[in-house]
Amino acid sequence: MSVPQEDPLDSEIAAALDGVDLQGLGAEAESAPATGRGSDKLWPGVVMGISGDDVIVELGPRMQGVCSLREFEEPPEVGASLRFAMRGREDDLWVLSIRAAKEVAAWESLELGSHVKARVSGQNQGGLELRIGKNEAFMPASQISLNRDLDPSTLMGQTLICEVIEIDRSRKRCVLSRRRVEEGERSHALQESIGKLHTDMVLKGKVTRIESFGAFVDLGNGLEGLMHVSNISRKRVENPADVLAPGQEVEVKVLEIKDGGKRIGLGMKQLEPDPWDQVPSRYPADRQVTGKVTRLMDFGAFVELEPGLEGLLHVSQIGVERIRRASDALQDGEEVTVRIVSVDPGARRIALSRLDARGAIIGSEDAVDADVIEEALAKPDAGNLETNLGSLFKKAMQKDGEGSDGAQ
Repeated sequence: MSVPQEDPLDSEIAAALDGVDLQGLGAEAESAPATGRGSDKLWPGVVMGISGDDVIVELGPRMQGVCSLREFEEPPEVGASLRFAMRGREDDLWVLSIRAAKEVAAWESLELGSHVKARVSGQNQGGLELRIGKNEAFMPASQISLNRDLDPSTLMGQTLICEVIEIDRSRKRCVLSRRRVEEGERSHALQESIGKLHTDMVLKGKVTRIESFGAFVDLGNGLEGLMHVSNISRKRVENPADVLAPGQEVEVKVLEIKDGGKRIGLGMKQLEPDPWDQVPSRYPADRQVTGKVTRLMDFGAFVELEPGLEGLLHVSQIGVERIRRASDALQDGEEVTVRIVSVDPGARRIALSRLDARGAIIGSEDAVDADVIEEALAKPDAGNLETNLGSLFKKAMQKDGEGSDGAQ
């Protein structure tokens, strides 16, 4: 048979109340003469009229009372039926209080989960002492606020909106929580914020935490989103900590909202200019460009042509001879001259090659300026063709030879 688990909140309250006499918190006030405090009984009465600061009330046959007009939020109408608390007797008139009646009614209507106004009247080791009207209540230290750095003494004399988490009228025991109210307010504000949130919104936030997979960003009003490492920049980011820091203010775009706002995807990359908008015109087929190797894979190498724009140099296009792995011929960070083989804007892919159109490695001694040769072939009447071609090859060989000698 399993042993029932004890409620952590019950244990917390019991520990906070250890040595605290709730009935005794207001013992001094309770010992006042009955004529000064009256009883908790409420008396029905009818407003007969108003004379100066006095509201005249008919309580029954030959029984009248008077209540201060200042206790009313607005002057009562003649004939209005209300309930009053008796506070004594003066000059054959009962002294009544509508304010005290409301306090008694509030105490009688208390139930678990209800919200009530309570004034902080004292502090002890376990928490705060409060008053609901003339009735005493207690608030454990852990239930004072969501802000753990709050000094409870700063709440002395303040009237707080609290939630009833325990009530036992027979023992005059009432335990309150201000933290529960704050949680509810925060949850309500959060739901309101989520309701206003939609994809493609651009918001300002602050980086709260950085992980290897991305960064968490506080958007305010209890909202927090995750910016995946792939959405930080159009430039390749290996480690988010290299470009972001906790506390840094950032501008982000809302990419997705899932699980009712519990998961919010963010991005900074989407706010940067997209290099692909100009790729087809700037990188036509057969154009030769210089880039930097950013990643080496067995099947090839990724080459950065400009910030945020990479192409794939397949292993079959790295050299004339067969190469098993890209790392056998290239190094990470190495600058290489490549030829644009094809561009696929829809798939965002650029195919590269280190071989020229004739299959020779670009810049090698076997490479000849194809444009010059084709121009010579297109003009057979411009002198002796064999002599012209021979001269071209000779110049190319001499040029490559000079380059080789200089490298020795």
